[in-house]
This record gives sequence, structure tokens and C-alpha cells, in this order.
Amino acid sequence: MSQTVVITGASAGVGRAVAHAYAERGARLALLARGAAGLAAAERDCRARGASDVRTYQVDVADAGAVQQAADDVVHRFGGIDVWVNNAMVSVFARAWEVTAPEFRRVTEVNYLGTVHGSLAALRHMRVHGRGAIVQVGSALAYRGIPLQSAYCASKHAVQGFNDSLRAELLHEYPGVKLSMVQLPAVNTPQFSWVRTRLPRHPQPVPPIFAPEVAARAILWAADHGPRELNVGGPTWQARLGDILVPGLLDRKLARDGFDSQQTGTEIDRAAWRDNLDRPGDDERDRGAEGIFTDRARGTSAALWVSTHKPAVSGAVLAGLTLAVTALARRRR
Repeated sequence: MSQTVVITGASAGVGRAVAHAYAERGARLALLARGAAGLAAAERDCRARGASDVRTYQVDVADAGAVQQAADDVVHRFGGIDVWVNNAMVSVFARAWEVTAPEFRRVTEVNYLGTVHGSLAALRHMRVHGRGAIVQVGSALAYRGIPLQSAYCASKHAVQGFNDSLRAELLHEYPGVKLSMVQLPAVNTPQFSWVRTRLPRHPQPVPPIFAPEVAARAILWAADHGPRELNVGGPTWQARLGDILVPGLLDRKLARDGFDSQQTGTEIDRAAWRDNLDRPGDDERDRGAEGIFTDRARGTSAALWVSTHKPAVSGAVLAGLTLAVTALARRRR
């Protein structure tokens, strides 16, 4: 039986890749985003890829009422919600003192409150049936803030705190509703060509960069299996471990390398640059799932494979240890 899946930020980037992946499963899809052109193209793509039905909602996730209304309509049309993916995001690339109060507020309203609004809208219906899966699309930056992205990092930290509280509440009263957070590494999405920025050069994800399809595979796996968290890619593990073991050293490394690593060598054309903070970046032109760094993006992640195949990995490690111990015992004889 096909699932009913709701995806926010579904018109571009990771959300678009997740929509494609669920369409290939034959899911019923509800796609939420602000951009008309991006939503229309996403709907066409998903129908062509095999989605059993697709509904689009031109919604700003900062508007709690609009998100709830979309969720209610999905349930009315499809009978329920099996999976809700909170993915919508915006950002400002600048030093913290260059970011205005309204900009901090806007990033918080979309990234953090948008996640809250989506989660509560989903739970209004999932609690009735006592089942479902909510996946928050997070980031390594939910644990380790970096320079030039203070508003974004703070919003992802906030989602992490919200999730911890909500997860315990669900385990207490609605254990059949699964809550996961997928912590992503740098991903090649269009955001780096429409983010609000005060940098002199074109923004880029901190290498190594992964394709949106890697993130999509992780998100679908999390929705299927319900892990507490899923860390995608070696860089995410490295960032989290570094923040635990040597946070001060990491501060100094980021102070030295964290500015150039987030910019290409190409200067920005200020007159032509259009950001998506207050208006959609794909309202008139579809941007798709991928950004401009496709030639540098990795299509696989060994760390993700290990994370999603723990029984096999554990079995292989145990078998290897058994063989090693047996060989050592024979030598001693």
C-alpha cells in the first residue's frame, strides 16, 4: 500500500530529491513550498516518476495556520499522513554583526518555527492513529556552529533542542509515532545561488560536497526505520566528534579556514543577485534539486552505508575478531 508523504521545501534542493525518491516508490505526495514554478515542475517530475497522486501547496512554513490547513487538506484527500519531512530552510551568509534583527527573525521563523509548525500539524493527525514518522532535516551545524552562518546554525540548534523534548513526550504517550533527525553534511543544492549573502565571493558548501540524492536516501531510510538520529557522511561525524573532543581547537581552525572554505573564487554580481529570504527563489524559474557544484558532488557516502547497515557491519567486525583470536590461539599452540 502506498504511503502518504508530506514534504516541506519540496520545490528544490534536498526536498525535491526526497520527493523524487518517494515518487519512485509510488507514494501519494503533498509538496509544500513557496515557489510556484518550482512546485509545478516538482509535481510534473513526481508524476512522471510514478507517484500515485501529487498535491501541491504554495505555503510559507513560517505561517502556522497555512501549514495546518495544508495538513488538514492532505488528510481530507488521502485519509491520513504516514510521513512528514520538515526540510524548508533559508539562510544569511554574513558575520553575525552584519545580520539584521529582521533577518535573524526570518531565519528562525522558517528553519526553527517552520519545523515546529510542521511537526505539530503532522502530530494533530498522527496522534489520532498512534502511528507515523516525522523526519527533521538537520545538519552537522545543529551541533557545531561555524562562522558566517550564525542565524542558520542557531536555528538548527533550536530544532535539536525541540526534538529532544518532543521525542521524550512521544515515547511517553505515543510510541508508535517515530521522530528522527537527519544531520546532513554539505549538499549541492540551489541554496548557494539564492541565499542572502554579504560575502564578496559566491557562497559554496564546505567541501567535501554530496549530491542531494545522498541526503534523500538517508531521509527515506530514517522515515522507514525511525532512528533517533542519522549522521550522513564522514564530515558530519568529524564535526560532531571534534566539537566533543577539541572544541577550542575547532574554534581556531574555523577562524582560520572557515571563511575562504565557504566561498568560491568568483566575485558576486551584486546587481544581478536575487536571494530567497523574503520571497521564493523559484517562483518564476524552476531550480531543481541540484546546485552549481555537480562536478564536485559525491553520489555515495561510505559513512552513510555503515550507519544504515549496522547489523552487517557488526557481524563482519565480530567475525573478523573471532578469526583473529582463533589465529592467535593457534600460533601460541
